[in-house]
Formats: sequence, structure tokens, C-alpha cells
Amino acid sequence: MPELLSAIKTHSQVILKAAPGAGKSTYLPLKLLTENAVDGKIIVLEPRRLAARNIAYYLAQQLGESIGQRVGYRVRGESRVSANTQLEIVTEGILTRMIQMDPELTGISLVIFDEFHERSIHADTALAFSLEIQDVLREDLKLVVMSATIDLDTIKVLMPNAKYIESQGRSFPVEYRYHPLRPNQRYEHVMVAQIHSLIGKETGSLLVFLPGMSAIKRVAEGLTSLPSNVDVFPLHGQLNFQQQQAAIQAPTKGQRKVVLATNIAETSLTIEGIRMVLDSGLQRTARFDVKNGVTKLEQVRIAQSSAEQRAGRAGRLEPGICIRLYSESSLNQQPYVPSAEILSSDLSSLAIELAQWGASEPSELKWLESKFFTIQTVTGESGFIG
Repeated sequence: MPELLSAIKTHSQVILKAAPGAGKSTYLPLKLLTENAVDGKIIVLEPRRLAARNIAYYLAQQLGESIGQRVGYRVRGESRVSANTQLEIVTEGILTRMIQMDPELTGISLVIFDEFHERSIHADTALAFSLEIQDVLREDLKLVVMSATIDLDTIKVLMPNAKYIESQGRSFPVEYRYHPLRPNQRYEHVMVAQIHSLIGKETGSLLVFLPGMSAIKRVAEGLTSLPSNVDVFPLHGQLNFQQQQAAIQAPTKGQRKVVLATNIAETSLTIEGIRMVLDSGLQRTARFDVKNGVTKLEQVRIAQSSAEQRAGRAGRLEPGICIRLYSESSLNQQPYVPSAEILSSDLSSLAIELAQWGASEPSELKWLESKFFTIQTVTGESGFIG
């Protein structure tokens, strides 16, 4: 931490790689705030609303304050900030809007891009805008890009002068068990059997990663013979805040829980009581069909970094177990990090953002992708990003 704080004070750009459980999403922002590491406001970018809210509430609690005082958050349709707020946790679309409304980011000294390995189109765009703000308007603006599984070679090309720091964290050991599906086996049926077996043989609570809401519903319907002291909770982005909190909070005394989650639980969350992780190895990803002009959700295998993040949920509070419904060899065949969303999305909204920013050519900004792709603008013209 002393090296990291010193780097942020003396460098305009910092890249931090820290293992799950190291405290990069919570301990680092809190330390920056309490030690007055920067003069102005700190903005922390979180990919998901659930993580943004929970991190903000946790940090406010650590300060003995209510939310909206020194620590606040802003997500779509909800804001808990005040004139006294020095640290804001925001989601990706919110940061893009903040930059568009105030390109100088007045009063903001530091922007932290958390879980950057997820490579959402909003995060890539906000980083491109922030780098231009540094170059043209605000030499004093500081940027920190951090993740447990960041693609260092790629990010170093974009930020060659950034100070790089790596922390191993303090996670507990995790035992890996591989149970690949046999031909014609449905993973939901295998999931149900594995859940019953783990609850019967092991101690602690269980986090199950499934690709979507329909899979969560089907698995939940199969869990009809669990012991009375085991509660089942869904966890996905369509639940309200209270329902999400019920899944995250520690079970009541004497109770255990099974949390059926999408990749919303993959990063930036500590779900209390979890000792075991059961990973389907699947997720649903939005992909733009150029021929039909429609964005579709496709079920795909996760990248190695996502598998690493999921397993890390089991080692946050004590030694854990991770059961994977795929083979180790099939995992090794997957790319280390997921493909950037910007390569498979409808780019019309990005074209509008760039037009509002005043970029006549997308190549005027710095982007992580070295390959070229086309943006169809609202006028039908094409621009290129590289």
C-alpha cells in the first residue's frame, strides 16, 4: 500500500493488478480518502450497479457515516451524493455522461477504473475520453486502471508511461475439482445433483454460477429436497435492491445458503458465508448481428480470467472448494481474457458519443484494440478505430 499510494501521488497514470480479495475495490479507495492522497474528488468506476451500491455502503460504514456524506454513489436512476461527497462510486454510463457534461472534470482529481478486464464499451470509451482530457485539458488528472486479471501487455501499449504495481492479495487456498459433462448431459440436471451432494458432504454455503435467469429458475425448481436449514437465493441484475441484499448478506445463525447467480457475482462482491463455488463455465453475452441489425444474447464459454474470478469467491473468507463442470484442458483452450465488447456490439451509440465529444475521426482517440473495425455513423458514413 505505501508503494501504491506513493505511485498515485507522483504519477498521472497507474496500472494495478491485484488478486481477488486484495482490497482494491474497498481498502484502496478508503485509504486514498482517509489519507487525503489527492486534493479533489475521487471517482471509482464499477461495471455493475450491485457492486457500486454495496461498495459505497461498506465504505461509508467503515467511516461511521451514512451514505451520501463523504462517500456516495450514482447509478442509473439513483443518486446518493451531497456537496460533502469526496468519493463517488459510479457505474460506467454515468461516468461517460459526467465527462460529456464537463470535459474538464472540474473538481475531480482521480478516476479509478475498477475490474477493467471486463472491457465494456462504456469503460473503453470513458478511458479514451479520460486519456484525451489528460493530454489536452488536465495534466493534473490522475488515472488508475485496475483488475485481478488485467491484460497487461495490451494496457501497457495504451499507457506506456504508467507505473505498474502488482499485489498478490491475501486470499485463502482454493481446491479445484473438475467434473466435465458427459455427452447428452444437461448441465442444469448435473448442477442440481452437485448442489445436493455438496450440501450433504461439505460445510458452509455455496455460490453457483449460471448463465442467465432462465437457468437459475430451472435449477431452483430442482432443489426440492435440501435440508430445512438451507435457503436458496437467486442473484441477478433484474432483482430489486432488497432481493439482491438478501442473497449477499450472511445467513442467519444455524442456516446455510445456496446462491444461484449470473456473472453479476463474479467481481467486486464478498457474499458472506460462501465456502464453495460451483461453476457452469457459461455466461450469456450480447453480440450484434450485422446482417440482421439485431443484438442477441448468446450463451458462450467463459474466459480463463472469468474462471479465476469465480473461483476466487470461494477463498475470500476461508479455504474453499471450486467445482467446475468442465475439464481443465477445455479451460486452457479458452482465451485468457474475454473479447472486448466494442468488437461485437452495435456501435451506433458509440458513434453518437464520439460526435458529441467532437471527434471527427474515432482514430483521434486512444483505443485498446489494435485491429480496425467500422462505425456506421447516423449519416451512413464509415469511420475507423484502431
